[in-house]
Parts: sequence; structure tokens; C-alpha cells
Amino acid sequence: MSKCIIFCAAGFDGLLEPIGEEDFVIAADGGLRHTQALGLTPDCILGDFDSLGYVPAGAKVFPTRKDDTDSMLAIREGLSRGYRTFTLYGALDGERLDMTVANYQALMFLAREGARGVLVGRRFLAAVVRNGSLEFPAGLDGTISVFCLGKDARGVTIRGLSYPLENAALTADFPLGVSNRFTGEPAEVTVKEGTLLILWER
Repeated sequence: MSKCIIFCAAGFDGLLEPIGEEDFVIAADGGLRHTQALGLTPDCILGDFDSLGYVPAGAKVFPTRKDDTDSMLAIREGLSRGYRTFTLYGALDGERLDMTVANYQALMFLAREGARGVLVGRRFLAAVVRNGSLEFPAGLDGTISVFCLGKDARGVTIRGLSYPLENAALTADFPLGVSNRFTGEPAEVTVKEGTLLILWER
């Protein structure tokens, strides 16, 4: 299945997987530096270009005073082209914590639209699951944390990790799901009703 690959301005350590010929690549503002370093020609360049510092030729230019972040502009572009799976590189480890939180909300926006995305940083990845599940293959190591976003998350089941849960509830005011660990076995996080933010080590 083809994906929308978005490069944002913050750092990351390498691609998760090769970019396919049918994937749609967007450079969001300072993310253009990443595509240039990787030798990629983006299919779309957009943003207000306050991070990049200049306007590239052929770019879609937006005003600095706007409601959408550059990441959200890129997500809307991908959705308008019919993409339902998104990978956002450089969306976790920027200098501004508020932009990281904004990208968590962008994942929630994707989930609400029936799409799915993952944020890729230097050490961690992040995804949001709404009324669904996220599966992990065998062989993974490191920490994984599960947080409730918004209203209480009900019917939360965690299998294949060091600390399992079965049909439990997670709330936004207590971090019960923090600092779990992969065991090397296949794992799955499911929520019947609600939204979860999942962060795990690369």
C-alpha cells in the first residue's frame, strides 16, 4: 500500500524502510533539508518557510499567521490525494516541545479521519490508535508506553509485553501505561472505545 511520507524540520536517525515509487513525498518547510540530504526529490514542497529561511522554487507558500502547522498542511495535502497511511520524519525531537504536542494532535486528527500515521524521531516512534489496535512484530526490544488521550479509554488490552492488561480502562489523569517493555514476542495494543497515544523505542 502506498504511503504519504512527510519530512518535517526536526531530527531523526534514518528511514524506517525504503521509500517506494508510488509513495508521495512531501517536504514541509525545513523538512526540505532532509530530502536534500537523502537525495530525494519531493513530490510537493509546502509551508510558510520560517524554518527553512527561503522559499524554494515551485513550493506551495502559506502565510506565517495561520491555523495549521506545516505538518498539518502536509497531512491535509496527503489526505486530499487519497492517502490513508502516513509517516512523518523529524516530527518528535525538535527544539520546541509545543510543536511535538501539536504533532500528537495531528496523529489524533488522522485517526479521526480514518487514517493512520506514525511520527519518527531519533530514538522514539509515536502513533495514535482510536477504537482499534496496533500490532508489533516479534523481535523488538526496549520500552513502550501507552497513554490515554482525551476521554477515558475503555476496553484496553495489552498482550505480548512485560505488563499485560485485559479489557482495562486508562484515564488521562494517571500514567498507568508508562514504561512497559517488549519481550521479543509479537505484541498488540487494543482499545475498544477511546484514543491511545503509543510511544516506543526504535
